[in-house]
Amino acid sequence: MLKTAVPILASLNTEETVRFYTEKLGFTFHADWDGYLIFSKDGLDLHFWPTDDPAIPKATGCYFNVTEVDALFEEYQKQGVIHPEGALKDMEWEMRQFSILDNNGNIIHFGQDIS
Repeated sequence: MLKTAVPILASLNTEETVRFYTEKLGFTFHADWDGYLIFSKDGLDLHFWPTDDPAIPKATGCYFNVTEVDALFEEYQKQGVIHPEGALKDMEWEMRQFSILDNNGNIIHFGQDIS
């Protein structure tokens, strides 16, 4: 019955968020409705709602299941967006993953099933 889910993260600055996700992460920007932003990449959607509270994005994030996690890590490492403690590694829950911090402070994990 369930088909897909769309993460909705907090954005502190519309222009900076659009620039970060398009230039650093390679997402396609689709719409801005009074600060509500819509992006996509490889068939996945990502939305943002506007906030002035910097504590909110520091307490939120999402997880993307991906293929070719090593190549994606290399690409994002070149962009300088890897979380200080988010290096690529194999996890005990059988995922190979890494994490980034976006311009707002949201944490995003990218993982590939290695079971």
